[in-house]
Amino acid sequence: MAAAPSTGTAAGIPDYIGQEARFGARNYAPVPVVVDRALDCLVWDVEGREYIDMMSAYSAVSHGHLHPRLVAAAQRQLARVAVTSRAYYGTTLGPFLEKLSEVTGFERALPMNTGAEAVETAIKCARRWGHRVKGIVDGRQQILVARGNFHGRTSTIIGFSSEAGYRVGFGPFADGFQHFDFGDMESIKAAATADTCAVLIEPIQGEAGVLLPPPGFFLQLRVWCTENNVLLIDDEVQAGLGRTGKWFAFEHEGIRPDALILGKALGGGLLPVSAFVADAAVMDVFTPNSHGSTFGGNALAAAVALEGLRVLEDEKLVERSAELGAYLIARLREVQAEVRPLIRDVRGRGLWVGVDIDPACTTARDLVERLAAAGVLSKETHDTVIRFAPPLTISHELVDRAVETFRRVAHESHRKLGLATIPPTPEHVAA
Repeated sequence: MAAAPSTGTAAGIPDYIGQEARFGARNYAPVPVVVDRALDCLVWDVEGREYIDMMSAYSAVSHGHLHPRLVAAAQRQLARVAVTSRAYYGTTLGPFLEKLSEVTGFERALPMNTGAEAVETAIKCARRWGHRVKGIVDGRQQILVARGNFHGRTSTIIGFSSEAGYRVGFGPFADGFQHFDFGDMESIKAAATADTCAVLIEPIQGEAGVLLPPPGFFLQLRVWCTENNVLLIDDEVQAGLGRTGKWFAFEHEGIRPDALILGKALGGGLLPVSAFVADAAVMDVFTPNSHGSTFGGNALAAAVALEGLRVLEDEKLVERSAELGAYLIARLREVQAEVRPLIRDVRGRGLWVGVDIDPACTTARDLVERLAAAGVLSKETHDTVIRFAPPLTISHELVDRAVETFRRVAHESHRKLGLATIPPTPEHVAA
C-alpha cells in the first residue's frame, strides 16, 4: 500500500512544493503529491511511493502515461522535424486530419493546441457563420451557453461563465452570450433571439460535478437548432475520444452536432493538441489569414495525435471505457449504500464518474487528500464532488484497488461523524 504523499523535504530531496509556492503564480492549489515519474495508470512520487492515477490529467492521459506507441511516434518525428508553422505543408498534418475526419464523421478539422483555443475557434466560426450564412448583422450575433459551463479560462470564455470565482476582477467581458439552464429546453427558447447563431454546450458538465443531461434533452435541442437555423456546437474536450464509453458523448444521445470541439486526449498525454471539427458548410467561413496558430497542427503534434487515434482503435479503449466504467460506477454505488448520508450521489458515463459528497459531513477536498495519502490520485470540484476519470487503459485489478481504498477512507470519515455504516461484503474485503 502507498504511504503518505511526499512533501519533497526528505533528506536529499529538494523542496519542490516550496519552490513552486515561492516562484510560481498561485493560481492552483495542488494536492500535496510531488510526481516524479509515471507509467500507464501508476504514478510514483519523489520518495518512490506508488499511486493509482484516477484522474488522468482531466482526460489528457486517456491512453495512460507514456504509452509506448505514442512515445515512439514522438521520437520518430523529433528526429525529423517538430515545428515549421502552417506557412508550409508537411507530411504529418494531412494524414492526421484525414484520420480525425474518419473517426468524427465530419468533413474538415482545424487544429489548435489547447482546448480553450479550440473553443475560441468555435466561437469565431459561429459568429462568422451567423453573419455570412444566417444573415445576422455583424456584431449582433448571439451564442447561447449553459449555466454551470466550463469551456476554458481565456478572457472571452470566463466572461460567459456563471462561476463568480472565475470572473471577479477580470472584466470587462465580451458581449454576445446568453445563458440558459443546462437540460432545460424552455430556458433555451426563452434565451434565444433572432440573432442567435449557435448553442455552445458540453454533453456532460464536468467542472460542474459530472452532471448528465435529462433523457431526451439533446434530441430536443437538435430538433430545435435545426428548425431555427442555429448551430449546435458540442464541446467534448473532456468527454470525447472514448471517455464516456463511446467515441463521442453525443452518440449516447442519438444526435449529430453541427460542430465538435476536441482536445486533451487528442495529444495522447504527451503534448497539447486540440481541434475544431465541422462539415465544409460551416468550416468554410474560414479563409486564408482569418484564423490560425503558429503551433496549431505542428508536425510533432500531428504525428502523436494520429498515432493516438490509432491506439484508441487498435486497443479497443473506447469499448474498455464502457465496460470498466459501468463496473466502476457499480462498485462506487456499493460504497455509497454503505456510508449514507456521506455520499449523496454517484453519477457518470464510461470512465468518468462524479461522487457527490454531502458538505454537512465533510469536504470533497478532505477526502481527496486522504485518498492521496492512501495511494489514489483524484480531484475535487466545487468542494462537493470527487471526480474519478482514470486512463482508459486501467485494469479491473486497479479499479478494485482504488475503490477499496476509497471505501476505507469513506468508512473512516463516516465513523468520525458517529454514523453507523453497512459493512462491506467478504469478497470486497478480499479485494
